[in-house]
Amino acid sequence: MQTVCLIGKSNVGKSTIFNRLIKEKKAIIMDTPNITRDRIYGIVNYKNKSFHLINTGGITAENCDFGKEIIVQAQIAIDESDVILFVVDGLTELDNDDILVNNILHKSNKKVIIVVNKLDNKTRQNNLYNYYELGFESVVGVSAEHNIGFTKLLDMIVENIDESSEIIDDDTIKFCFIGRPNVGKSSLINALLNENRLIVSKIAGTTRDAIDTKFKYNGLEYTAIDTAGLRKKGKIYENIEKYSFMRSMKAIDRSDVCVLVINAEEGIIEHDKHIASYTIDAGKALVIAVNKWDTIKNSNEVFKKWKQKIELEFDFADYAKVIFVSAKTKKRIGELMPAIIKSFINYSKELPTSILNDVIIEAVSMHNPPSFKGKRLKIYFTHQTGFKPPKITFEVNNKNLVHFSYKRYLENELRKSFDLEGTPIILQFKNKNDD
Repeated sequence: MQTVCLIGKSNVGKSTIFNRLIKEKKAIIMDTPNITRDRIYGIVNYKNKSFHLINTGGITAENCDFGKEIIVQAQIAIDESDVILFVVDGLTELDNDDILVNNILHKSNKKVIIVVNKLDNKTRQNNLYNYYELGFESVVGVSAEHNIGFTKLLDMIVENIDESSEIIDDDTIKFCFIGRPNVGKSSLINALLNENRLIVSKIAGTTRDAIDTKFKYNGLEYTAIDTAGLRKKGKIYENIEKYSFMRSMKAIDRSDVCVLVINAEEGIIEHDKHIASYTIDAGKALVIAVNKWDTIKNSNEVFKKWKQKIELEFDFADYAKVIFVSAKTKKRIGELMPAIIKSFINYSKELPTSILNDVIIEAVSMHNPPSFKGKRLKIYFTHQTGFKPPKITFEVNNKNLVHFSYKRYLENELRKSFDLEGTPIILQFKNKNDD
């Protein structure tokens, strides 16, 4: 999957454009300059194509707080990207900040599309040609606030995505190890492979890139992907670590199963949950591996407390298989591959339509949907419309009557009836008469 980034000075509307493209309010939008200091990532789907999208902080030529850091991070985003969206303000003249961005982009030798924002009427659209003086061939006018011009912008982006430059993936089952620095990801792979194929060090941050290792297990070929430790965004300072973050995100994207590694010595921290959320955003199967279990005294007594803690802290991913292992002693290391394989099987599972409908009919009979303003949700038909992960589509009378609590109830009933351990499932509601 190729990468596109948004570059420009402060307050030109990059975050609003970002949210329009990924179709969710992920980036913070405020009139105050430099709100977006770090890069923010999302995935855009358009015309059967997908690409990573990076939002960056506003670049300024003046000395200001975080100014140098923002330029460094923007440069990293440029280096990682295949296509760059140079966003300018269509209501103001080009200034020194725009010229600085323009100079940086000309040196990058990357494909650049100039996106002139805030053009919400014909008079402003006539000013579009003035921006060709920046020296790039592709210029498009949009209004992020009024959702104008985005079909043309997306067409220009996908036209500039060179799919032939993509690395062609093999068809092996892939799983990646993710987690904070120094939790033992590389050591777990070495224990799994029973050889020291990867460099293992107690110095946090040893693994800078995502490293692929192919191996055979029970006659089938797999690819294990080791990734760099994911720090909190506020703690990412080294340029090379900024590359590592993006490569870890791409490793998640091309994996079927993600193994979240937690350090038993340190316990669960908030950032472990943030890392787990990356797998959910990507729709990947998940296994949670609590490593360094050999360091825990009275492990039988602690085990129940750990299980309860994980159930509480990871209630948003309660489908994940949890194993307690030690890369050092190889205790329970034999449980790792069966957990990964089972998660992959369920991730790829196809549910029979007749049984699926029987389960939903019974679920509705046991617990009717709540009524809203005298109207009640009716489910006419249910079928699977995708897998990896399983996607279940419900044909209903009015999808606006679906309450999140009832959606959760239906998911729980599906999980009771089908073995879906290890995989997320997507529930989609569609009005019966909609195409």
